[in-house]
Amino acid sequence: MSVRARLIPTRVPKDPEAVVVVLHGGGSRRGNMMVSPVQLSVLRMIPIARKIARAGRRRVAVYRLLNSTRGWNTDHTPVDDAHWAIEHLREKHGDLPTALVGHSLGGRAALLAGHHESVTSVVALNPYLYPQDGNADLRGRDVLMVHGTADRVAPLRNAEIVADALSRTTNLSFVRVADGKHAMLSRHRVFSDLATDFVIATVLGSAPSGVLAADDWQTV
Repeated sequence: MSVRARLIPTRVPKDPEAVVVVLHGGGSRRGNMMVSPVQLSVLRMIPIARKIARAGRRRVAVYRLLNSTRGWNTDHTPVDDAHWAIEHLREKHGDLPTALVGHSLGGRAALLAGHHESVTSVVALNPYLYPQDGNADLRGRDVLMVHGTADRVAPLRNAEIVADALSRTTNLSFVRVADGKHAMLSRHRVFSDLATDFVIATVLGSAPSGVLAADDWQTV
């Protein structure tokens, strides 16, 4: 029996004006490819989803996506699960502005799935990327990439290469978090505040400001 992706609602207003899908990371594990709701890569995204839901003030529907399998393989990737989630929520809520917020491999999936016509903005937190991911088509989207300078799992340099390529065709901001590590624990508030402010501003129609300005590269 095949395992299917699942959507877990964080907050769903009666008549939302926008939708946010939060994507977890997590590498594959030999002998157990199923995603557990209690694995650390899933749990670390719960506070971010809740913060976005609070900031949305009953105007934004927020869901967490549990992927069909752990990690990334050639047969079925987290991008496929993200596409399924976007289409499912489009059928449920109508064609609303949609934001994708992902961490690690979830950040990669968010960037690669961001070409969907419903997607307005993408946030990638410590995304695990390869240089060729800069070929993603994100024209017309607002993109925020946030990466810790002390991340020893997802290469910062790869994220910078991808961001430089994407910035040629999209509105992209890149924020380096000084001493931030991959799990986003020591400076979690910086990661979550940046993601929340950016998402709410973009899906509800107001332009980002400050460190979130388009084409802005900063270290905080």
